[in-house]
Amino acid sequence: MLRTRGKALHITSPVVGKVTRDPSNASSQHFLITGEYATSPAHVSAFGAVLSTALEAPSRWAIPTVYGALSLDHLQEGDIVSLDASGSINTQYRVHSTQNFLLATERCNSNCLMCSQPPKDRDDVPYLMDIHRQLLPLIPKDCPELGVTGGEPTLLGENFFELLSLCDEHLPETELHCLTNGRTFALRSFAERLGELALPQLMLGIPLYADHYHLHDYIVQAPGAFDQTVRGLHNLANVNQRIEIRIVLHKLSVPRLVKLAHFIYKNLPFVEHVTFMGLENTGYTPHNIDKLWIDPVDYMEELLEAVEFLAAFRMHVSIYNHQLCILPPALWQFSRQSISDWKNIYLDACQGCTLKTACGGFFASCGSRHSRFIAPLLESPVS
Repeated sequence: MLRTRGKALHITSPVVGKVTRDPSNASSQHFLITGEYATSPAHVSAFGAVLSTALEAPSRWAIPTVYGALSLDHLQEGDIVSLDASGSINTQYRVHSTQNFLLATERCNSNCLMCSQPPKDRDDVPYLMDIHRQLLPLIPKDCPELGVTGGEPTLLGENFFELLSLCDEHLPETELHCLTNGRTFALRSFAERLGELALPQLMLGIPLYADHYHLHDYIVQAPGAFDQTVRGLHNLANVNQRIEIRIVLHKLSVPRLVKLAHFIYKNLPFVEHVTFMGLENTGYTPHNIDKLWIDPVDYMEELLEAVEFLAAFRMHVSIYNHQLCILPPALWQFSRQSISDWKNIYLDACQGCTLKTACGGFFASCGSRHSRFIAPLLESPVS
């Protein structure tokens, strides 16, 4: 669980801090978690806020407080949360996770058929930037990697560059991975503006779903998107930006998958990483399932040919969101455990599998939409 809710007191705008259950750990950067209001008002005033499961409002202090929270058990010492006037307690950073991210905006200029987080047409940038400006100085300096996602982060405009600059200022050793559709970079000035920041730790993950404009544009539901994305990729290459190509595998993208691999090698040889990704059954996907769903077993021939073609030319290739039992052994070396820990599950059918700890598992939202050939494996991976 990444969020919970209670009733807010003395909160008019978002406040961000590290949670603690230790009353002696008082500071303005810490939010005290408590079941009852046993701490003295004078001592509590040294904390930035109080989070409580108590059902009644505290009457002895006037600092930001969220009471009546449904549960706070999911929060670990040092996790960073934001509180707002609605009583929301949103986890912004988890100290024991390597899969933390910043939500730049929920707006998007595409409307992909399989979008896992459908866009919302509202100006959320001031609210989210307020949170990020408070959050980034609190994140531990040894954070190994941080994601930036949306919506479409580049719709922040100048705030996009501010956000990346803040990451660079406060977390200079942290790898940054930004998910973007790449379309805004068709404006050469926008790509050059990013190049001026000189962020070698930044990787842009950009989707390309077909080698033909009509199919890509249909999948992302945005006329002209293919041309904008390809021009953006070349503009980014001109400023030496690190790039990852992301390909979601489904009924529409699979038929031209091998042709897309050839297109990438011939036209985008500068990309650092190519990922082939399994479908996530959430967001828009359930509404478009008849257009999208194909048993992964049924596209293994195309996937094998595409991956081996790119790998033969020494391009770095990965397979995300797939299970080892449905992948040909020749593809096991490319499989990665990529599903975020908070939504990663394994099925009952996986019990007894000797390769479970090496397997990518499933999205918690998969339901019955998984391969009909899921079965435990009783052998070791090919070295």
